[in-house]
Amino acid sequence: MAIDSANTEQAPNPNEKLVRVFDTEQESEAMVVRGLLESEGIDADVTALDAPQDVLPGVGGTVILVREEDADRARKLIRESLRSDEDTAEMDAIADPRSEG
Repeated sequence: MAIDSANTEQAPNPNEKLVRVFDTEQESEAMVVRGLLESEGIDADVTALDAPQDVLPGVGGTVILVREEDADRARKLIRESLRSDEDTAEMDAIADPRSEG
């Protein structure tokens, strides 16, 4: 029986060894990072870490898991992306005339 790969989700198989490569409090940030990884051919799984707020207030967030063999490449891509975002923010601050005192 053939399976149409176009209809199957590209998330890693939960039986594979998965590694945490990114975590954040913002689900939207996790979705952006997931998109970055998937655009580079790395399958990623986003998992919410919900804790009972009456027991562990402030604990929670979202993590991204990838296959163990993709972890180093995924971390490198994330670091490069964050560095690029910081450089862009720094250039925006320099170019903004309101930032001059």
